Amino acid sequence: MAAVSDLLRNRWVRLGILLVVAVLLLIAPLVLPVFWNQTLTRVGVYAVAVLGLNIIMGYTGQVSLGQIFFVGLGAYVTAWGVNNGWNIALVFIAAFVVAGIAGLLVALAAARLGGLAIAMVTIALPIVGVPLAKRLVDFTGGSQGTSARFSGAPDWTGLDNDQWQFYIVMVIAVIAFVLARNLVRGKFGRAMAIVKENEAVATSMGISPYRYKVLAFTIASIFGGVAGFLYMVAVQYTSPETLHFGHSISLVAAMVIGGAASIVGSLLGGFYYVLVPQMTNAIDPNLTAIIQGIILLAVLFVLPGGLVSLPRTFRRLRRHREGTFTGAIPKTTPPSAPSEAATEGPEKTERQGQA
Repeated sequence: MAAVSDLLRNRWVRLGILLVVAVLLLIAPLVLPVFWNQTLTRVGVYAVAVLGLNIIMGYTGQVSLGQIFFVGLGAYVTAWGVNNGWNIALVFIAAFVVAGIAGLLVALAAARLGGLAIAMVTIALPIVGVPLAKRLVDFTGGSQGTSARFSGAPDWTGLDNDQWQFYIVMVIAVIAFVLARNLVRGKFGRAMAIVKENEAVATSMGISPYRYKVLAFTIASIFGGVAGFLYMVAVQYTSPETLHFGHSISLVAAMVIGGAASIVGSLLGGFYYVLVPQMTNAIDPNLTAIIQGIILLAVLFVLPGGLVSLPRTFRRLRRHREGTFTGAIPKTTPPSAPSEAATEGPEKTERQGQA
């Protein structure tokens, strides 16, 4: 494991791995069956949603339980734009801009709060969003929802619809992950980390916690809007059920299981969000919630850092096992011989007394 870690530190090795992954992503939809293409497409959709949630919760340390609201908002804006004949590029921009503006307005009011207060504000978003979506019939289609069929493969591509949708989601998701990685590794990411650790220290360093909380919440909302657009690419239908609060909790669970404050953890969270419910439904649909709860508790106890911390855990166990099997005895300092002055002290004192 240590040799593998050293190998991965080599820049050319990392570039080679990225090249192999890129080739596999290009070839995969051409050889996989329709079911797996659709499944992996949905993984990309929810990985972007978890990525946005990770920015506000994992990197900034704020509680947000309303990320699904921005995903649903982006989906509804996408459906509205498509059904009204907008250019698809304009639809994409509108989806994340509208979600970002909504997130900014919420953040301006909620960022000064903390702990349970901001959690209550974000909980209200999906709770209010569902009945609101049912009432705004002209915009949302009411309880029946609305569809927008716009992501079929053009004839010139020679691709099936599932393959075309895979490529659209993959390209946009890769761009989103690259932008997020650059963001959290730059000046903004370092400032968010300081705000997360200690707001008083951040203030003393000239970093405004309020400003960075607002920015983080807005960026998370933008990623939610992007995920909403991708959701319509993959599913082509949305309804008030998309905004259900339970989906928001599932996104939080996916982020925790994948790994908080981790770009790779967000991708793993997307896999968890899509694949685990499919597996649990195959076992017993009535036990889906129970099994998912058991998985969440098991990961939290065994891997508090999420699945992304698995290699680090293996390295720690390997070092511990090697130390146990070698039977290494801790080095101890041998007792020093008594000094000449110390041994002669009593005798010398006695002779002086006799004299």
